[in-house]
Order: sequence, then structure tokens, then C-alpha cells
Amino acid sequence: MQIPGFHPSALTQDLPWRSTTTPGVDWYLLASEGEEGRAEEGATVLIRMAPGSGYPPHRHLGIEEVLVLAGGYRDELGEHLAGSYLRYPQGSEHTPVALGDAAQPTGPENPACVLFACARGGTEQLA
Repeated sequence: MQIPGFHPSALTQDLPWRSTTTPGVDWYLLASEGEEGRAEEGATVLIRMAPGSGYPPHRHLGIEEVLVLAGGYRDELGEHLAGSYLRYPQGSEHTPVALGDAAQPTGPENPACVLFACARGGTEQLA
């Protein structure tokens, strides 16, 4: 689903992003279902993926809802650009990778992918 008239802005540059174990992927915790500061059991987060970066394959242990705020990514379902809303069912698997060129600097012509994601029940890494 694409939200008509959606126009992202530079809304996330000054957040205190937390690094992940995946190079080029950072997150900002909004709410967690597990222990304080842990997202393994389910969380609502902002995710920032540098161009060409992505998460390893994973399975959703509950429903995941995603709103692409800036940039875009591709996975097994296709390309998802800013303003796209996705709902991944429990048990679904995917490997999201940010659009863009990892060899070029991040900027207006090569934006990072920024997502608002709510993963109920957490995820299970597959690789």
C-alpha cells in the first residue's frame, strides 16, 4: 500500500541511533515488549539502513508492520519506496536490503532507507 501524498523529510539525522551487529544498519528503540532496551521479544523501532545495506534473512514470530519513511528497500516481495506500508504475517521470512549504491556517499541522490517498524513477537535470524 502506498500512502498518497507522502513526502519524507530529513527527520531522523539527529537521533541517537544504536548500531546493530549488521554493518550499515542502525536502530532507535521507541517501545519494547521485552526487557528494557532489548528488542528481541518484539519492539517498535526506527531502522536506518545505509544504501546497499540490509538485514540478514529472518522469520517473523508475530506480525510485523513497516512504514517506509525515506529511501526504500527491496526484499522477496519487490521494491518498497518512501510512503509504502507493509504488513508481514507471522511466520513470513525476508531479507530486506536498502536501495542505493553502497560505494557512493549517502545523500539526496543515494538516500538511506528509514523505516518505522513494529515487530510483534520479535524475529528469528535464519543465517
